[in-house]
Amino acid sequence: MPDSSDTKSVRASEQLDWDKLADYLRAHLPDVIGDGFLTDAPLSVEQFPGGHSNLTYLVCLGAKEFVMRRPPLGRLPPKAHDMGREFHILEIVHPVFPLAPRPILLCEDAEIIGATFYIMERRRGRIVRHEEPAGLMNNPLSRGRVSEAVIDALADLHSIDAAANRLLALGKPAGFVERQVRGWSERWRGSQTTELPEMDSLAIWLMEHLPVDTQQPTMVHGDYKLDNVMLDMNDVGRVVGVFDWEMSAVGDALIDVGILLCYWVHIACESQTDAIGTVTQRAGYFTRDEILFRYAARTGNDLSNINFYEVFAVFKLAVVIQQIFYRYHRGQTDDARFAALDKRVAGFARIAVSLAEKA
Repeated sequence: MPDSSDTKSVRASEQLDWDKLADYLRAHLPDVIGDGFLTDAPLSVEQFPGGHSNLTYLVCLGAKEFVMRRPPLGRLPPKAHDMGREFHILEIVHPVFPLAPRPILLCEDAEIIGATFYIMERRRGRIVRHEEPAGLMNNPLSRGRVSEAVIDALADLHSIDAAANRLLALGKPAGFVERQVRGWSERWRGSQTTELPEMDSLAIWLMEHLPVDTQQPTMVHGDYKLDNVMLDMNDVGRVVGVFDWEMSAVGDALIDVGILLCYWVHIACESQTDAIGTVTQRAGYFTRDEILFRYAARTGNDLSNINFYEVFAVFKLAVVIQQIFYRYHRGQTDDARFAALDKRVAGFARIAVSLAEKA
């Protein structure tokens, strides 16, 4: 995934059985990629520390580099962190949207590292999270180019003909938004650690304001944001990768637009120590209106009801963060970044309520 400068030593609590992994990869990768030299190659592993959910490792067999994805440790919500599903999504999406990485090998034998995992290609580029590379720092024009590239990549994804490219095999688009609202409302109730009336009222508001299924069904990434996009090392105005397809499905494209606005506009934070905020409040990054104008011009999609999707996106993020905090609360992870996430959940709920009131 990201450039090697983004990798670190594996966290002590997220070490796996590397000997078993090495044996498995040496036995199966040569057949998949046609490289017999891997059968004797030494294994080395580092970790991509970004993100709060699935665990992502840089796995090297000799000079060959791969990325490995597996679910987080501990008890997980039903159907969450489905690595097999994510692998099969990439199998279908990569050929028609090459910015999605190529999946290489799926292992559903939990005896190897304790869970299903998959191996995919490694890509190199820049991920913008809480710090900007030299080409962006104090450079509003380059930030504008990043904005255009991120929006255009999303528009390109949403322009793919789902019916003509096997994408409909990934789900039923009819009733997609309602299923999303119901599903994330159930996940909220299943991960609560304290009472939060704002979240309960939001779940009701969303059901009462469901949009009519009028959007042409398309591929929905499900977690489209700046730090799930990789930029060219030498040209920040060019996207070379889009990652984290775990929540992808076929449905209403505006779900992705709402998610992009959620991270880019509504929860963006200048703090370099913030675990979730981004840099997109800085001069040069597109505003909400600029994002919507460019996206609408590229796709022709009707954005008149975008407020609903913004409320849902912030609500969904609150649930995602609550699920992570729930694992920390139950002692299933000791990652110190998660200790105060319950306060972030309450803050996101207030943002979503404010957006609903404006809508």
